[in-house]
Amino acid sequence: MRSTIATSAFLLTLALIGCKDDKKQQEVELNSPAEVKKEEKMTADIADQEFVDGMTGKVWHNYLETKMALTRDDAEAAASAAGNMAEGFGEAKPELKALAERLEAAENIEEQVKVFSEITEKAGPLFAEALSGGTIYKQYCPMAFDNKGAYWYSDVPEIRNPYYGSKMLKCGKVTDTIKPSK
Repeated sequence: MRSTIATSAFLLTLALIGCKDDKKQQEVELNSPAEVKKEEKMTADIADQEFVDGMTGKVWHNYLETKMALTRDDAEAAASAAGNMAEGFGEAKPELKALAERLEAAENIEEQVKVFSEITEKAGPLFAEALSGGTIYKQYCPMAFDNKGAYWYSDVPEIRNPYYGSKMLKCGKVTDTIKPSK
């Protein structure tokens, strides 16, 4: 009888330990998707902005890719992203499409940043008007183009200067915070 009680107690203890371990495993599995989403939000290539139409959202994404390529002094990646941006504009915005095609065809990064500043000037109102969620940061580098200055738009407030790339990556300031009009 004593051995039966001892055996039963031992089995009960094992069962409780086993259940306790299962709970820990379940908690990890249940929390894992939230942790992954949290990590995704922190990556630079996921913008929190939403737009009233798909065209502007696609163009915004390609604009950000172009900007980031220029900050890395990567002319090839900037050209590729600009080509995608041109496709995004399609026939809806022929002037902006032509500018994006010019950036794609530019022979060097200096020419690319000049065209990028033109795209920024022309596309800025489009981004602001179509914004339906999130925040866009209008940023400025006073030293760009022989101290004439130039703007760009960003999905984050941290400065990553596309006009000077790695030479002066953090040169600039946020001049405007654009939020959806309600």
